[in-house]
Amino acid sequence: MAQKTSSKSGKKRSKKQQAIFRRRRIVVGIAAIVLISFLVFCLYSLSRGIVAVNREIHHADVYAISRKEVPSPTKEKKSGVPDCDASNVALSLTPAASSFGVGDSMDFTTDVKYDGSSKVGCLVDVSASSVVLTIKSGDDVVWKSNVCPVDTDYRLLAKGDEVKQTITWPGTRTGSECVEDQSTLPKVDRGVYSAQLSIEGHPKAKSDPVGVTIE
Repeated sequence: MAQKTSSKSGKKRSKKQQAIFRRRRIVVGIAAIVLISFLVFCLYSLSRGIVAVNREIHHADVYAISRKEVPSPTKEKKSGVPDCDASNVALSLTPAASSFGVGDSMDFTTDVKYDGSSKVGCLVDVSASSVVLTIKSGDDVVWKSNVCPVDTDYRLLAKGDEVKQTITWPGTRTGSECVEDQSTLPKVDRGVYSAQLSIEGHPKAKSDPVGVTIE
């Protein structure tokens, strides 16, 4: 009886074939890693793009809402409190002395007193830019307290209210521009000068003029 032979080969791979097989596995592994990395990068970029688009859409919506919430300047609500003027305040001015020497300064006490009948009172900026001390020699304006800008100081005045302050005239002549160091301005000459208090923008709101003499 003849002996049967196995259909499978019993030969082992050579070292060269094993090396080729290992290289193929390495190449396939690297290719798989590159492909996975590329897919991850694509997914990451896509997600960032979606987030950016959503952010822009949300920003546009928020901006549109904020624009609706900002009131139009023409529709701004008013407090209903009128400005103080000649109809509801009385102004008075008192110099520290009736005369002073050339080169000296003079203090004036200013008084803004509510003189109206409204329950809501009136609103006034009592800073030197609004409640203005003016010094004149005849029709010549010698000095004004509002040449240099100052911060506003709004006050609500009602029945019984008054605001007293001090404004100092350094005995100099002002120009049309602000000079921080008023000692550099020219001194006024001897003579009689008129001082008066007024509210800027309300020409009828004035105190009685007060005379002062420079000797």
